[in-house]
Amino acid sequence: MDTTAPGASVKDSFADLDLTEAGFRVLFEAQWIHRPARAPAPAPDLDWAVAGDPGTLRAWALAWDDGDGSADLFRPELLDDPATFVLAGQSTDGRVVAGAVAGRSDHVVGISNVFALDGGPDAAWPVVLDAVNRLFPTLPVVGYEQGDDLSAAVRHGFEPVGPLRVWLHGR
Repeated sequence: MDTTAPGASVKDSFADLDLTEAGFRVLFEAQWIHRPARAPAPAPDLDWAVAGDPGTLRAWALAWDDGDGSADLFRPELLDDPATFVLAGQSTDGRVVAGAVAGRSDHVVGISNVFALDGGPDAAWPVVLDAVNRLFPTLPVVGYEQGDDLSAAVRHGFEPVGPLRVWLHGR
């Protein structure tokens, strides 16, 4: 690993490494989560779509970012990955107000970047789970969350199944 490059990081999937001697510090700790395949509770009155063009992806990224200056992390090339789905919950006027990124494998759907502009993750999860259930009704959903986001995921049918830790190089 090139630790001279800024942002060098390690996802410690079992939270069992100590990388402090190698110059890393814990960026965050979280819990892996799992939800069996099943229909979610009814979603709020939002339409959902999979972002299929750079304009929709940009609208999604700006909503996800909510003014923090990180919207450029989601580049248009993301749309070329056939296993990645940017899920956008849209209000009646077409604004992206909730969403997530779904990554499908043969056995599970991984979810990340869950957000809702109003109501936080409790407003986002019904829309996200509805979209995932429509796209992949037979696949369980996995991801990782921490803090209030973890509590919200548990309220929406997820079970914590183990710890993880992300390490960042540098002090």
